[in-house]
Amino acid sequence: MKRFPWEIQFGLALILLSVLLYLLHYVLFEDARHILLWTTTSVAFLPISVLFVTLIINRLLMRRERSLIMEKLNMLIGTFFSVIGTRLIRYCVASDPHVDEIRGEVEAGVDCPEKQFRRVRQRLQDREYKVGVNKVDLEEMRRFLEEKSDFSLRLLENPHLLEHTSFTNLLRAVFHLTEELVGRDDVGGLPDSDYRHLAGDIERVYRLIAIEWLSYVRYLKESYPYLFSFAIRTNPFEEQASPVVE
Repeated sequence: MKRFPWEIQFGLALILLSVLLYLLHYVLFEDARHILLWTTTSVAFLPISVLFVTLIINRLLMRRERSLIMEKLNMLIGTFFSVIGTRLIRYCVASDPHVDEIRGEVEAGVDCPEKQFRRVRQRLQDREYKVGVNKVDLEEMRRFLEEKSDFSLRLLENPHLLEHTSFTNLLRAVFHLTEELVGRDDVGGLPDSDYRHLAGDIERVYRLIAIEWLSYVRYLKESYPYLFSFAIRTNPFEEQASPVVE
């Protein structure tokens, strides 16, 4: 015999209970008019009740749930920068002939008001990123990314990442760069065309990770000042950055 889903069974049970209570009310008081009056009143109020529950309470609950999800996502992003991101930025910065321009944008974006921050973030997104691939220790970068590939994969498996498109794109770019480097037996004797291809992969990561780092640091400034202090002291865009408080 086919069984109904529990939701249908539960709904039918509630309807049956309501009918039994109405019958009990009639048996005790024998006042069908009173039952009809309150039933009509309840049904008339039902659309307002549905409106209140679905549009107000449900929206507040969804906003609260989204806030909790974003909090967890920012914890993941912080872990990513601790394990991979900060060092990866340093690889890019060390080979960028125009790093002073990006450094200036980042410094401006950390302290500026929210409206100006959007413009700074857009400038970082639109600017051209150049990496001197001959200045990058590709073998060291390959070893580092290969060691952290399991960590990157675990981050990609997190279902909450669907709520954060920009960070998901960054992880995909990092994973692709890892595949490109690990897929080559020797990164020391490649043709110039292949070096240009790898430079493009690194520059893609560079753009995405610079924007994401700035957004993450802004979040820390508003929510966790002690973490913000450490992030600024170890700013990967600064050559002389140090965690030592002076």
